[in-house]
Amino acid sequence: MDFMSIIEVPIAWILVTIHGLLVPIFGDGPGPAWPLAIVGLTIVIRLLIMPLFFRQIKASRGMQLMQPDLQALQKKYKGKKDPVSRQAQQQEMSALYKKHNANPMSSCLPLLAQMPIFIGLFNVLRSHSQIAEGTYTKGGEVVAGIGPLTAELAAAAEQSTVFGAPLSSTFSTAGSFDNPMTIRVVAVVLIIVMAGGQFLSMRQLTMKNMPASSMDNPMFKQQQMMMYMMPLIFVFTGTMFQMGLLVYWTVSNLWAIGQQMYTIRRQPAPGSEA
Repeated sequence: MDFMSIIEVPIAWILVTIHGLLVPIFGDGPGPAWPLAIVGLTIVIRLLIMPLFFRQIKASRGMQLMQPDLQALQKKYKGKKDPVSRQAQQQEMSALYKKHNANPMSSCLPLLAQMPIFIGLFNVLRSHSQIAEGTYTKGGEVVAGIGPLTAELAAAAEQSTVFGAPLSSTFSTAGSFDNPMTIRVVAVVLIIVMAGGQFLSMRQLTMKNMPASSMDNPMFKQQQMMMYMMPLIFVFTGTMFQMGLLVYWTVSNLWAIGQQMYTIRRQPAPGSEA
C-alpha cells in the first residue's frame, strides 16, 4: 500500500459508512446521501482535529500578547551582534514563548492537518468514473476500487449532484458536462461562500481574539495581510476544486467559525472585543 492509499482508503471507508447510514433515509443509488456523506466526513475530521484547534486559539492569542514584550526585547538588544548578546537574546525570547504558551506553527496546525485529507478526497472524487468503468489502476495494475468504494458505489457517487452539479465536476471542466452553466453557477456560489468563510474565520482569530493593545505591531499587520490573501487564493484555486471538495471546505470553514465563536465567547482574551 502506497502513501496516498493510506489516506484514501480511510476516507473511502468514512464516506461509504456514512452513506450507508443515510441510505434508509434518502435511498440507495445516486442522490443526496453522497453529498451529505461528504458533510459527515467533514464533521468527523473537524472533531478529530479539535485538540489542534484549541492549540491554534491559544497559540494565536499567545503570539499576539507577547508582541509588546518581544518588541522591548528587540529594542534592548538592538545593535548588539556579539555571541554572548545573541545567546542571551535567544534565551530571553524562548522564555517569552514559554511564558505566553506561544508557538508560531500551532496557528497553522488545523489547516496543515487537513491538507492530506484534502488531497485524498480530491483523488477519491477524481477516481469515481474510473472505478465505475473498471479502469482504475494503482501501481500499474487495475484494481476494483478504493477500500469499500466498489464500482457500483462509485457509479452512484459519480451521478450524485450538489444543486444539479455532479460531485466530481469543477468550474474549469464544466464544458465537458451536459449542464455547464449549472455547474459554473453552483461552483461560483460555493467558492464565494468558501472564501467568505475563510475570511470570517481568520478575522475572528485576528480581531476578536486579541486585546486592542496587541494590535499595533508588525505581526498583527502580517496576520491582517494573510486574512485578505488566503480567501483570494481560495477564489483562484477553487475553480479547480471538485464540487465535493468545495462542499468539504465550505462546511469546514463554517464549522470553524461556529467553533471559534463559541470558544472565544467562553474564554475571551482580556481586553478583546469578545
